[in-house]
Amino acid sequence: MTASALSRLGGWTRWQRHLAALAALSAGILAIFYRDALDMAGIWWHSSTFTHCLLMVPMIGWLVSQRVALLRPLTPVYWWPALAWIAGAGFVWLVGEAAGVGLFRQLGLVLMLQGAVAVALGEKLVRGLLFPLAYALLLVPFGEELVPLLQTLTAYISMILLHLSGLPAELEGVFITTRAGFFEVAEACSGVNFLIAMLAYSVFAAHLCFRSWTRRIVFVTAALATTIAANALRAYGTMVAAEIWGIEAAGGIDHVFYGWVFFGLVVLIVMLVARRWFDRPANDIAVDVTGLDIACRHAGPARAVLPAALAIPLLFALWAALIGGRSAPLPDTMPVATPPGWVPASSEKMAWLPRFDGADQRIVRHFADARGRRVTVAIGGYQRQAEGREVVAYGQGAVDPDSKWAWSAALAPVDGGKTDRLLHPGPVLRDAATWYVVDGTATGSARGAKLAGLKARLVGGDPRALSLIVSAEEGQGGRDAIADFLSASGGAQAMADRALKLR
Repeated sequence: MTASALSRLGGWTRWQRHLAALAALSAGILAIFYRDALDMAGIWWHSSTFTHCLLMVPMIGWLVSQRVALLRPLTPVYWWPALAWIAGAGFVWLVGEAAGVGLFRQLGLVLMLQGAVAVALGEKLVRGLLFPLAYALLLVPFGEELVPLLQTLTAYISMILLHLSGLPAELEGVFITTRAGFFEVAEACSGVNFLIAMLAYSVFAAHLCFRSWTRRIVFVTAALATTIAANALRAYGTMVAAEIWGIEAAGGIDHVFYGWVFFGLVVLIVMLVARRWFDRPANDIAVDVTGLDIACRHAGPARAVLPAALAIPLLFALWAALIGGRSAPLPDTMPVATPPGWVPASSEKMAWLPRFDGADQRIVRHFADARGRRVTVAIGGYQRQAEGREVVAYGQGAVDPDSKWAWSAALAPVDGGKTDRLLHPGPVLRDAATWYVVDGTATGSARGAKLAGLKARLVGGDPRALSLIVSAEEGQGGRDAIADFLSASGGAQAMADRALKLR
């Protein structure tokens, strides 16, 4: 056998060892955090907003395959500075676990897998695989928090187009009334699924079609703006079709058109318009490896680096298990005092109940005043927060997605509480103010509640939590009745203290 053949054989053997180490390390991380991996895969499979992630996995594989021949001459090493990468990723995961935020847990998992690539292959290979590694961050399901904003934006743009067309229409939050009928810009119609899919597609296309970073940024921004505008135009077109052919026919047309056909047309328009500015040749190399053939710094032996790379995630998982089991008992009954000027009342005809999944206690009380105004107080109490039992989570609180109530608009806060207008078919309008009570402090900020929960779990605060909601139908006082009830009760913090018997 010639010297060159022996050299090639030795190179492949080294690559095989490092790839085997990468596979073992990745499998170990996935085994430790299997719950988050399964949750993320389940979201890809079941949520229409993230089904494009199923296509992204082979796309990332294709990006890597384009670089294999260019990176094969480089020498992989076990790179010990990447242990800091894994530790940082583990801390992100721990924050998500402590705060009950699945986004951070899943982001931490993806970052740990990226760190495994850096540990097993080294700095030079990470630089060569930088775009596929960075692109993998878009596998993390995020963006659903944009739904209310996109609903509102779509409704406003649709109203502008209707008025420009000379069609009379009235707007109430995300509900539009025209001569043809009553339309809701629902969550499914917000366009968030296409916006997130367009982000993934436009970043991929920008990398392949442009060399200039300025052009890449402009292209991605324009693609996202076009998606938002196109979704509003679709909603407007549905309402115009209802004026012409009737609401049932318009709904049928919309269901046929609204889907991947719609997304495909938007992508086609974006690419046709941007084509004249493409500045990267089709036969351009996938990655420039010039300068990557130098000796790697801070390489270490496999017997030291690999065990440490697996031990770090395991330590974070054990830490989370130790702090996650803390709980504290709630009072046997959580009192809701009757404030001056108000009296207890019977339940209302139009049933409204908030959603408190996993709550250890649920209380709903009704009150009325001499002016005929009625207020409902609902409290969900938790001895501790965990997955599936959180005061801040999708589908929890004032609007139960399985009920007929729907979010309509955001209102000015009452006593710092997050205040929303809800709508029930009829239509019936209802205002609801929400406070999250974590570590004894009431706040209307979901982000503030998450941070307070994180602090309580990490440094030993009160693990108990409450969701406090005060609501009233618009025809029975609405937001003004809520404000007066809160004032007479001494404020949301005083109500929370009495419920937890802190005063």
